[in-house]
Amino acid sequence: MTRIHDLTVVELTAEIAAGALSPTDVVAHYLERIDRFNAEVGAFTEVTADAAVQRASGELPAGRLRGIPFGDKDLVARAGVPTRYGSLAFADNVPVTSDPLAEALDATGGISLGKTTTPEFGLTGFTEPRVGPAARNPWDTMTGAGGSSGGAAAAVAAGLLPWAPASDGGGSIRIPAATCAVVGLKPSRGRLPIGAGLDSYDGLAVNGPITRTVADAALLLDVLTTMAPSHRSVLAPGSGPFVDAPREGVAGMRVGMTLVTPWDEAMDLILDPHARAAYDYAARVLASAGVRVESADWRPTGYPELFGTLWRASAVTLPLDDSALDRVEPITAWLARQGRALDAQRLVSAYAAARLFERQTIEAFADDDAILTPALALSPRPLGWYDTADAERTFDQQVEYAPHTSWVNVAGLPAITVPVLADPSGRPWSVQLVGRPGGERAILALAARLEAERGPLPRPPAFR
Repeated sequence: MTRIHDLTVVELTAEIAAGALSPTDVVAHYLERIDRFNAEVGAFTEVTADAAVQRASGELPAGRLRGIPFGDKDLVARAGVPTRYGSLAFADNVPVTSDPLAEALDATGGISLGKTTTPEFGLTGFTEPRVGPAARNPWDTMTGAGGSSGGAAAAVAAGLLPWAPASDGGGSIRIPAATCAVVGLKPSRGRLPIGAGLDSYDGLAVNGPITRTVADAALLLDVLTTMAPSHRSVLAPGSGPFVDAPREGVAGMRVGMTLVTPWDEAMDLILDPHARAAYDYAARVLASAGVRVESADWRPTGYPELFGTLWRASAVTLPLDDSALDRVEPITAWLARQGRALDAQRLVSAYAAARLFERQTIEAFADDDAILTPALALSPRPLGWYDTADAERTFDQQVEYAPHTSWVNVAGLPAITVPVLADPSGRPWSVQLVGRPGGERAILALAARLEAERGPLPRPPAFR
């Protein structure tokens, strides 16, 4: 008998629509799993069981996610629910109004089960906040889940949610998705009506889904692109719906391969042999499907300086006065102080360099339907591995772990990570596919081909 948590979102929506399952059945099942397993993985920082049961029992909007549970990332305000932003400085914060994303997800008929764990203000690629438990990787709970959407990825991997909304400003969807061996989709800048990257000063952060399958990611992309807009989406409005993209053929597509990262000029990076094996395997699978796979000629320069400046500047708008900096984590305080010390000339130069990098990167890959890279450079890091007392060292460690993600945000491109190959211990490794501007259809089709070759991915052994 198929268990509810083994059903995909596509399957769950069909079962609920047919009356074979009710929203109360589904919510009760996932709440039971959260109660049983959340202490082991730290996926949720707040569980709103009573509110979820009440909503499931009532009249739900007839949207595409009617009765489907999800969790709000703890950077998204929901009225009446503690929203801590991963920070002790907001440990007692209970907003009276909801953010547009929470309201839009409610309008789809979805049911929030609570808040998924995030690092303080979502600033890092690992999720070990002082305000609560760390998000752990369900494949090895002695390692972290990645970040900043670490709780979201851990919840999906452990079967505590069928999918999770997430956000990505430098890899925050793809890093935890690859760490936890689930699917993470970062849309193009400007693709979504809410969280498009157009409402931030640097254009980096976008919303997107974390799922167990590529088909679910495609369905959720359709849902996210059709939400009531907070501002107009500007990219390729006629290129959806995406739900059929995973079934499209890939023969004749062109995929460029690269192990180059824009950090290579500043750091000596190491690629784990298992990451390289997954990358080589994915290239072979695509080539056997009729994809033209060739090395990409890409020689980026000047990136470490521009991204380091943007990262520092990202903390300028945090809702913290000088006195509050004593109540936040060292890396947050350092970033805020560094960001506030930046002069206008350096900021403007960084923005200009970012737009030049975007243009040059798009031109370099113009002949390719997608670019294949490793998803991560190293195996999942042990909890406590990051030197949180030394912010500059923490930055370097994040680059060492995931050097292939942040440049995609600067270039505004869509990308997806998908697990493809298990190492001898049984732990899956992922690859990343980066598309052209507005090129989500192609990367969904290519990722689905890799997924089909791999076959169904089991749950982590302790969470089956």
